[in-house]
Amino acid sequence: MIDTRNLNRDSLFLTATLHAGPAGEAVRVKVRNLSDGGMMAEGLLALSRGDRVTVELRNTKPVRGVVAWTQGNRFGIAFEEEIDAKAARAVMAVTETAAPRHTRPIGFYQRDPSQLRKL
Repeated sequence: MIDTRNLNRDSLFLTATLHAGPAGEAVRVKVRNLSDGGMMAEGLLALSRGDRVTVELRNTKPVRGVVAWTQGNRFGIAFEEEIDAKAARAVMAVTETAAPRHTRPIGFYQRDPSQLRKL
């Protein structure tokens, strides 16, 4: 197994999809720190050291790995090949055509400001 503890890692809060077990069930986990060579995550999974898993992080291709350690509901995964951790942490850009549904067009409120309720 490759020792990746010397690689730079950032503490963060991301979610990932983890495929584990013989059926490869998909489970959502919280990623607590991430480096190019591995990650620490937490979730309600029955994992053991040496289990093989596949991890799906945003902005990266799925990566296979091995459970390096477990402690309660937290566990460490050593990736079989390095990923671009910066890409996984990057926020996806929102384009004008993909505006969130909760926004309203500019000029939506064409009312007299004195008639608006004050908060």
